[in-house]
Amino acid sequence: MKKDFTPENELLFLALGGSGEIGMNVNLYGCNGKWLMVDLGMTFSGNEYPGVDLVFADLEFIEERTKDLLGIVLTHAHEDHIGAVPYFAGELGVPLYATPFTADLVMRKLEEAGIACEIELNIIPDDHGSFDLGPFNVTYIPLAHSIAEGNALLIDTPYGRIFHTGDWKLDEEPIIGEPTTEAELTAMGDEGILALVCDSTNVFNPAPSGSEGAVHRGLMEEVALHTGKRVVVTTFASNVARLQTLGDVARETGRQLCVAGRSLDRIIEVAQDNGYLQDFPELIDFDTAMGLPRGEVLILATGGQGEPRAALARIAEENHPIELVRGDVVLFSSRQIPGNELSIGRVQNQLAARGITMVTDRQSEIHVSGHPGRPELEALYGWLRPEVLVPVHGEMRHMQEQARLGLSSGIPSAVVQQNGDIVRLAPGAPGKLAEVLAGRLVLDGDIIAPADGEAITMRRRMARDGMLIVVLDERMRPTLESIGLPLDEDLQDFLEEASADVVAALGKLKGRAAKDVDEVTETARLAARRAAKRWSGKKPQVRVILSGATSAR
Repeated sequence: MKKDFTPENELLFLALGGSGEIGMNVNLYGCNGKWLMVDLGMTFSGNEYPGVDLVFADLEFIEERTKDLLGIVLTHAHEDHIGAVPYFAGELGVPLYATPFTADLVMRKLEEAGIACEIELNIIPDDHGSFDLGPFNVTYIPLAHSIAEGNALLIDTPYGRIFHTGDWKLDEEPIIGEPTTEAELTAMGDEGILALVCDSTNVFNPAPSGSEGAVHRGLMEEVALHTGKRVVVTTFASNVARLQTLGDVARETGRQLCVAGRSLDRIIEVAQDNGYLQDFPELIDFDTAMGLPRGEVLILATGGQGEPRAALARIAEENHPIELVRGDVVLFSSRQIPGNELSIGRVQNQLAARGITMVTDRQSEIHVSGHPGRPELEALYGWLRPEVLVPVHGEMRHMQEQARLGLSSGIPSAVVQQNGDIVRLAPGAPGKLAEVLAGRLVLDGDIIAPADGEAITMRRRMARDGMLIVVLDERMRPTLESIGLPLDEDLQDFLEEASADVVAALGKLKGRAAKDVDEVTETARLAARRAAKRWSGKKPQVRVILSGATSAR
């Protein structure tokens, strides 16, 4: 097993995020003593991290090797690929590389963080722009995705070429951008591809992902059905092609367009600054929209994932200038991201209770995925003909399935890895060499902290079992306070009995033990916890405070 993690005369791959999960993509390539990072993303927190919004990959491995890190190449501007940049780019201290649309969004993040002047951001042309970094030559390869300027990377090294897909799909009618053609990809395969590092998200989908052109027609038909009704469409703000479609739909159905949501405002501004949405309709404000006949306005709103502060949630709560009434319509032109089911359901139930009609992609072709189904994966395999397949961007079940699909499609070798696995791609047979730290960090308030640290662990335990505070005065008489225990009606009786248990337990301490602070606090803690377990079945966190003493537990 490899002990020295410096890439010598070899080509290595290491994911610190995005392998074994969907999101938080951070990939490293090592070659001849140097490292190249591809993407620096984050993910959004779930219930496992109470009070936390953002989750990052732990970059300790590469932070210890920044002298050998040449740069960070960003494939596209989704948060799971660029969201961690403002939090870590300054510490890593290396140049960033991105195409114009992505670079614009990244620069705004750096400016908000107050570090734009500290970071070198290199803008690379979107149409097959190329540059050298040490032993790596990197070329952007435009591919369709659910955002402007989605790109794969063709990474040429002394040991062979890597095709790193980023997020992608095949789309004959992409609306925005011109993806690389089948002929161009086949020519790359003809020149030889050592390794295909490939998105696994939709590997279980037996059908192609679908076209943005089809969504244009689906949205046009759906909006036209609701004559005389106020229509709200919610979609992913970053999907510039979908925004273009909705602008066209508004114009073609005789409706004026209103936008509700700051992220939509920002994306529209960045898109127009970079040459997209040039014929987008002039937007109207909320007051104007509410003053128009109901069938003459189309509202584009954030919040399709049930985000509580987004425009759609506030509209559902009747806490927004945009007002809907019975019979009005909300179109969900987005897919339901796993983990958001409850929050989306809450918003939809609020809308349903008010008699508002809802249409999702299960009822009408108003959304398509930005990731490849099995037919698209098989097509790419046939064009590129790689020697090795390395599935990424998926949970383990997705990556294992893509490995099986690739092998059955004729790829000679597949390496299924997960975050922290160092894989040698060349020379010799590809395979895992070693494991390194690949943990998680969280943004907790203004502090980046370990996801498995004491603060988060304690918060999770308190959320599950509640808390007891035991205060002992100078004479060791206890006062107890319960937080979160399900004893509302019996609370006082419980507190009295638990206090008596603490007194009895402390009374059994004799001699030196009765004066030992640690012994006293631990005895009181255990007695209080046993009482809580007896009364409630819960095992709360217990904190013992010695009034007038210098130690507490």
